[in-house]
Amino acid sequence: MSEQPAADDTNPGQDRTGPMLDVSDLAVSFGGQSVVSGVDFSVDRGSLVGLVGPNGAGKTTVLRTIKGTLDPDIGTVRVDGEPIHRKSAKAVSRLVASTPQGTALSFDFSVRQTVEMGRTPHLGRFDRMDEADRRAVETAMERASVTQFADRPFTSLSGGERQRVLLARALAQETPVLLLDEPTASLDINHAVRTLELVRALVDDGKTAVAAIHDLNLAARYCDELVLLAGGGIRAAGRPADVLTSDTLGDAFDAETLVTTQPGTDAPLVTPLPEQESVARRVHVVGTGKPAAAAVSKLVGAGCRVSIGVVPAGDMAAERAADLDCEAVTVPAFAGIDDPARQHAVDLASAADAVVVAGETGDGNSTVLEAGNARLAVETDESAPASNARDTVPLTALPAAVASLPSAEERDATRLPAQSTTD
Repeated sequence: MSEQPAADDTNPGQDRTGPMLDVSDLAVSFGGQSVVSGVDFSVDRGSLVGLVGPNGAGKTTVLRTIKGTLDPDIGTVRVDGEPIHRKSAKAVSRLVASTPQGTALSFDFSVRQTVEMGRTPHLGRFDRMDEADRRAVETAMERASVTQFADRPFTSLSGGERQRVLLARALAQETPVLLLDEPTASLDINHAVRTLELVRALVDDGKTAVAAIHDLNLAARYCDELVLLAGGGIRAAGRPADVLTSDTLGDAFDAETLVTTQPGTDAPLVTPLPEQESVARRVHVVGTGKPAAAAVSKLVGAGCRVSIGVVPAGDMAAERAADLDCEAVTVPAFAGIDDPARQHAVDLASAADAVVVAGETGDGNSTVLEAGNARLAVETDESAPASNARDTVPLTALPAAVASLPSAEERDATRLPAQSTTD
């Protein structure tokens, strides 16, 4: 017979207001060495919050403290309004379930036996599972798509399959809060996406979840909010687009990044950049589509001040320029280039240190190309090299090629002054 939950565990989340999980002023240390301090965040009911940050930032420590396996030096963790330190370990396990970072088990249990472990918090010391327990196990295995493995040894499964089994074990606990420690670690992209799609579906059905995720782009895609841990505390928290900025990531990871938008979503796309000297050049890009978008990203990442045009509104290159706050001269799609737009692009090209041709330019941009002083073309499969370009270079070599050019001011300084004439 299943053990009846204590009075304060009955129907968690029902007829309550406020966040499902609240972490207040949390500080944890080991051996007198502070790991995290001043950690404050809350998780709304039915939402997924991602913990992100560099290795050693304290993500696992925070999860273990929320689970109750670590006691904080100071601070409080509340689940559904109740401090967990007032509860027994079994009572906490009826509120919070977790999946570990690793997928090893001490004994070679079958998949069904592994998932059945999730019912332990609901059973007395000498109780056997009843029909409700068995139904919870079957439902969990079905939800995690591991029913077909039920009688197989856990150790015979792949890493992605094991991860789903451990998630099924957590689901069998039937808790309102789910904690996941690096659920995509060591998984290929296919299994990582499938795992987070499942977590997202659980959250959309009402589960509240917190996941430590090392892949920033997956975290941005699937999480409602992010908490960025670094240097022993929270550096930023909020919507992914507000947390994953180049400045914030540079501060937290000590790395240069280019932040754009993931195709088809409004989620940030974080691209790490190699360390390089900033290319202090003003560049005007002429072209459309993926080649021009890639050129804009590459040049902005190298520190160039970039403009683009004339380009159709809605083109991938125009959207990338908007993401990166680059000036873009646009015209409506299929409308042709009008004189004001052409003149604006000519002015930008004339003032630039270099004009870069990437992708198709169209006949209407010929005067823009002619206005540029130094011209480079990016090698692509989509267009022939521009005949009026000085050099054609691979995209990877574009920043170095631009850096090798003299600036507009240097070119102006080397020009001979015009000879004065008299009547």
